[in-house]
Amino acid sequence: MHRLFVALSLPELVADGLSQLQSGVDGARWRPVEAFHLTLQFIGDVDRHGLEEAASAVAGVTAPSFSLTLKGCGYFGGQKPQSLWAGVEANPALDHLQAKIETALRRYAITLENRKFAPHVTLAYVRAVSQESAERYCAGHGLFRLGPFPVRAFHLYESYLGGEGAHYEIVETIPLDP
Repeated sequence: MHRLFVALSLPELVADGLSQLQSGVDGARWRPVEAFHLTLQFIGDVDRHGLEEAASAVAGVTAPSFSLTLKGCGYFGGQKPQSLWAGVEANPALDHLQAKIETALRRYAITLENRKFAPHVTLAYVRAVSQESAERYCAGHGLFRLGPFPVRAFHLYESYLGGEGAHYEIVETIPLDP
């Protein structure tokens, strides 16, 4: 089985900037810089045929390149925080690209979760961190802003789960129009 998702990679300078946010929360499992990405569409587990279908679907997506800015931070999990993340400034070009990718995958009959697109970059996974601690962290980084930076391609990734966390490899790179 192949565990797939479609995402934007981040330039090294942007990833380094995000790493500066990674402190101040006891119990956080901070993500390594090389794992930073912005997920456009999670696909999940597929067989070899599903991998080929997903690759064909995303290869047919065309969209213009654009610039992106990371802004603010937040957390998922409500009263029991599960992850800390850096946010993304509203961007119609990003939303357009995500919608085209989702449509292309559905046309190939790839089953996707019905989850609203919430663009973010995961900074840490947390357990046993209080909501107050997560809110304090986010308040301290609420003015965070990084970018703009160019987005010239997106990628189909395969995720390998392991004891040290997930490892990601690019399966396919799809350039955006200049």
